Amino acid sequence: MDDLIIQRSDGTPTYNFTVVVDDATMGITTVVRGDDHVNNTPRQILLYEALDYPVPAFAHVPMILGSDKTRLSKRHGATSVIAYRDMGYLPEAMVNYLVRLGWSHGDQEIFTLKELIEKFAIGDVGKSAGVFNPDKLLWLNAHYIKNGDPEWLADLLVPFLRERGVEQFARPNLTAVVKTLQERARTMLEMADGAVFYYLGDFAYDPQAAEKFLKPETLPVYEAVVGKLEHLADSSHQGIEVMFGEICAELGVKMGKVGPPVRVALCGGTVSPGIYEMIEVLGKEESLKRLRRAMDFIRNR
Repeated sequence: MDDLIIQRSDGTPTYNFTVVVDDATMGITTVVRGDDHVNNTPRQILLYEALDYPVPAFAHVPMILGSDKTRLSKRHGATSVIAYRDMGYLPEAMVNYLVRLGWSHGDQEIFTLKELIEKFAIGDVGKSAGVFNPDKLLWLNAHYIKNGDPEWLADLLVPFLRERGVEQFARPNLTAVVKTLQERARTMLEMADGAVFYYLGDFAYDPQAAEKFLKPETLPVYEAVVGKLEHLADSSHQGIEVMFGEICAELGVKMGKVGPPVRVALCGGTVSPGIYEMIEVLGKEESLKRLRRAMDFIRNR
């Protein structure tokens, strides 16, 4: 081996020297790192021995590559863990994905932290480089959101909603809001975007949706829904469903003619949770307010 440099001419120590001293003084017994450090390991072992430090166990694992099979960099989407949090990814999804990226346990894809601790073994780490797949991470994140505790997700959602101008979360109940969204949301950002309409009732209508559904021909639909909803005694999901069944029967139309105009009135667009869910969570008074707002919009166009 060559006579490695441990101190530069300006007096600063080099990496191989400092990392040995740092790990030894911290009592590190096992070093697991990328295989791009294989060439450094023999030099560091000599330094451990020269300084009379215990030599730790070393393991070298394959690098993580981008989809083009080159070293992972920011252009592939690699960034700090905090940035992924700000992008709406859950800690459980990140841990699951990163461990599974270079390691496998049969065909199992989804692991709890307890399972990872029990089943992980360094010998099962793959010999070839892992490829970072953002779509796979997004799929895992959607799984953890879909199956997450609504109260826990509600707490995580608060800062994202505050960024969108929402400051109060008591009405409607945020946990109830989460339950209507977690089936479809893939990130907390998507959930926040989908939840804003619950709290900011002065939303603008989507132009295409307004052109298609907020027109004089739909006024009878709104009038029928408002008339029934005003006197609705059972505001549960089931009670609301029964109400819409009665409206369709009385108007002689299918739900496809009633649902879309009501959806636009309640949330401003055509993509949202189910209508029965929205009315149940918004409450009767707020739902009536939004339906009347849509009617006024039609009359004043």
